[in-house]
Amino acid sequence: MRVPGVLTSVVFLSLSCAALSVAQAQQAPAAAPAPAVVVAPAKIMDLRESVDLTGRLVATQKIDIRARVSGFLEKRNFTEGQKVTAGTVLYEVEEGSYQAAVQEIDGQIQAAEAQRDLAVIELNRSNRLLTSNTVAQSQVDIANAQVKKAEADLVRLGGSREQAALNLSYTKITAPFDGVVGLSTVDVGALVGPDTGALTTLTRLDPIYAEFSVATSLYMTYREQVRAGQISAGANIRIILPNGTEYPEKGTINFVSSNVSQGTDTVTVRAEFANTDGLLLDGTLVRVELEQSNQQDVLAIPQQAVQRDQQGAFVMVVGADSKVELRRIDIARSSRGQSVVASGLKEGDMVITDGIGKVRPGMVVDAAPAAGG
Repeated sequence: MRVPGVLTSVVFLSLSCAALSVAQAQQAPAAAPAPAVVVAPAKIMDLRESVDLTGRLVATQKIDIRARVSGFLEKRNFTEGQKVTAGTVLYEVEEGSYQAAVQEIDGQIQAAEAQRDLAVIELNRSNRLLTSNTVAQSQVDIANAQVKKAEADLVRLGGSREQAALNLSYTKITAPFDGVVGLSTVDVGALVGPDTGALTTLTRLDPIYAEFSVATSLYMTYREQVRAGQISAGANIRIILPNGTEYPEKGTINFVSSNVSQGTDTVTVRAEFANTDGLLLDGTLVRVELEQSNQQDVLAIPQQAVQRDQQGAFVMVVGADSKVELRRIDIARSSRGQSVVASGLKEGDMVITDGIGKVRPGMVVDAAPAAGG
């Protein structure tokens, strides 16, 4: 009988099928892990309204140094680019002829004083003789006129001496204020005078101004908000330098133009900054940040969390159960990388900032807090 052989085959086949089922079960793929995302909470923070503008640094004082009298240049008493104080003698023009002019007029004044004294003596003598009827009244009148003429000559010569002394003082060309001296256009020995042009420049850099233009519409809105008491009249002003660094000193507005530029429809505003170390240079193009001075606490989230479609702005919110929810929100404004939420979120809601493209509403995610969050 072959029954045992058949039974053996059936048993072998059953065992083979069982082993295959176990192997297939072992090879079945595991469930996909939850996608990893980064989340940040909606926070109440001081996020004051601000605006970024383009401005240019302007020296508070900048003049050309010129010669006011003619002569050969004898000395140059500064190094180009040097800081000098008010009254520093920058150039010296030969003074010999101007000194001589003063001495000459001094001599003329002494002669005129002697002439006046003689005229006074003559007048006094004529007055005495008049009392004794020795001389006529006309003689006294002539003597009186001579005294007045002598006094007038002294006044004229006094004015001439002042002018001569002034010309002598102009041979010393001084700095009228503290500042930095520029390049010299003349050398010692050159003939200079009023028609020579600028000998050098003097620039005052401390303090320094930042001038910028504000759109008329923005300026009007600001004035209306101040008038309504919504914001304070003051403003924090910062400047960002060309290399991207923020200047540590804050500025104060000291001028607002009373007219509007018709070409650009803007108002010129000027702010003053301390510049004790001379880091800020005249003519530098900078970015000006204006921020309201009073604190403004608002609900805000990172800007990268905000998505937009045809219906408007939305965010992906991760709930306590790690599930994703699409939440429609209203954004009031954005500032410093944060979006101010007008409605749709509450403090503490966790919004996805990184990995949004990997999720859909209803999915379970592996949420990790953002750095610094």
